[in-house]
Amino acid sequence: MKFFIDTANLDQIKEAQELGILDGVTTNPSLMAKEGITGRDNIINHYKAICEIVDGDVSAEVIATDFEGIVKEGEELAALHSQIVVKVPMIKDGVKAIKYFSDKGIKTNCTLVFSVGQALLAAKAGATYVSPFIGRLDDISTDGLNLINDIRLVYDNYAFETQILAASVRHTMHVIDCARIGADVMTGPLSSIVGLLKHPLTDIGLEKFLADYRKGN
Repeated sequence: MKFFIDTANLDQIKEAQELGILDGVTTNPSLMAKEGITGRDNIINHYKAICEIVDGDVSAEVIATDFEGIVKEGEELAALHSQIVVKVPMIKDGVKAIKYFSDKGIKTNCTLVFSVGQALLAAKAGATYVSPFIGRLDDISTDGLNLINDIRLVYDNYAFETQILAASVRHTMHVIDCARIGADVMTGPLSSIVGLLKHPLTDIGLEKFLADYRKGN
């Protein structure tokens, strides 16, 4: 399973990259705004800065919601760097744009997916990634992991190449459960990744080893 970090914070991206397990980055307008990145030119430059840090795919989201606007923005974003993946919303014109981008060889991430039907349409249109938002489903008392499981079944039934990118991951158990189900990618905050390092028995064992070492020196 690939590990993406869902942030626009350069320090967090660098920390994840230095850990040696980072495969890519996802961002959105809300995450950009959280870091004080506003205005088209600033956002464009920030995407470029992210691409200079990581080796893998970087999802850059379009703002337009009409076909022509999505295509125009998407082509501009894709031209920024070979690592850019155009992030397109799951709407009718978004699906049309994904097909257009797919035919042009431009990588896409279909975002805001909340049903198997939506994921099926994205795959049919040729999306590189599909992003079901499991955390947001959990927020309304719906099991987001069931959606990942159902999409996995459908994609395997028909050998779709679209990768399931489990989005809105909130914590380490989301990561583990997505790995069990067979999600191709997870994207979440840095805490959901570094949290996998932690186990009390590891801490206890390490302290015991160090204490024993100190006794002999």
